Amino acid sequence: MTDAQETAAHLRTTTGGGPPDEEVSSDGLPIPLLEPREGIPPVVADAEALAEVVAAFAAGTGPVAVDAERASGYRYGQRAYLVQLRREGAGSALIDPVGCPDLSALGEALSGTEWILHAATQDLPCLREIGMAPTTLFDTELAGRLAGFPRVGLGAMVESVLGYQLEKGHSAVDWSTRPLPEPWLRYAALDVELLVDLRDALEKELDRQGKLEWARQEFDAIASAPPAPPRKDPWRRTSGMHKVRRRRQMAVVRELWEARDRIAQRRDVSPGKVLGDAAIVEAALAVPANVHALSALPGYGQRMGRRQLDQWMAAVERAKALPESELPQPGAAPSGPPPPRSWADKDPAAAARLSAARAAVSELAEGLNLPQENLITPDTVRRLCWEPPRNADAGAVAEALADYGARPWQIEQVTPALVAALQASAS
Repeated sequence: MTDAQETAAHLRTTTGGGPPDEEVSSDGLPIPLLEPREGIPPVVADAEALAEVVAAFAAGTGPVAVDAERASGYRYGQRAYLVQLRREGAGSALIDPVGCPDLSALGEALSGTEWILHAATQDLPCLREIGMAPTTLFDTELAGRLAGFPRVGLGAMVESVLGYQLEKGHSAVDWSTRPLPEPWLRYAALDVELLVDLRDALEKELDRQGKLEWARQEFDAIASAPPAPPRKDPWRRTSGMHKVRRRRQMAVVRELWEARDRIAQRRDVSPGKVLGDAAIVEAALAVPANVHALSALPGYGQRMGRRQLDQWMAAVERAKALPESELPQPGAAPSGPPPPRSWADKDPAAAARLSAARAAVSELAEGLNLPQENLITPDTVRRLCWEPPRNADAGAVAEALADYGARPWQIEQVTPALVAALQASAS
């Protein structure tokens, strides 16, 4: 039995959960499918109903389970189209942010309460947009990683820890649909049904493994992190961009990307539904001379009308008309070490440090039964090895790690191993 299997078995024993699957079930029965305890709550879509929810959740006790559904791949941006909550004494609530776009009163009512989220960094941006932000949180996905679970999706965690199946199949639907179908609402309500139970079980397990303080530091870092700044030159992330070498071609990508983004934002649809990344790259590589040549490229076929072709050709023409001085540079300005694959040529000593440090982190993470990237980020290791402290002793390495944003528990765990790796590679 693996460490993760032992952990799951221990948690089911201590929390009263069911079997993880049919193969190891003691009674031979399939895992029960979870059902909402109080049925599917009505969707809150007006101020009066929202006020009732705010009052109920303010009067509730204990932590609050929170989840949000977006319409990624269907709508422009990452706004929330449904917010789910559950709290002892208040039950469950489903809130429609289209009808109730300002949930700041709910956020204030829950101020100081611990929020339980699964993969918190995915939902916090869209929750902040509607006035909800936690002061303290517990992330069940991150807790699962730190506890050594190999599968940390919500369904997998609920099944392995608590012994229930969650409904599947609606995670990638268009949540901007109105009215929302009942099966989708059932799925959404179940996402918060057992989050409190899962949180309590994982807290006990982390405490048993001596990792609870580690988790608390991670949760505090997520809750206190400022919103991510706007990405510079987002058009550079176009899929297939690595094929585009020339600056004029890069200008075509930029003009098409920006034109597509304006249209997608105006129509409130996913940019990929306006024009695919592959089509942008095809036009950039070909730099077509006219609309006829553009229409012959993949992604600009018979289904595309003349008006659409004209707007894309206009973007290409803008790129073709740019003077050399206004063409984009081949790559974004580097903000850190070069890609590790080039280290052996640029700085063999740094390459040796990185190899030794990676091996040390890998061995340490395996011994602690958690993913390497949660023990210490790969970027932090690269930065330390590219520009190590002049005296690579424990104090200097710990200070460097802190400057790169490592948490105290991470610094305590990895500093001895990294010091040894740096000193060994130097000798």
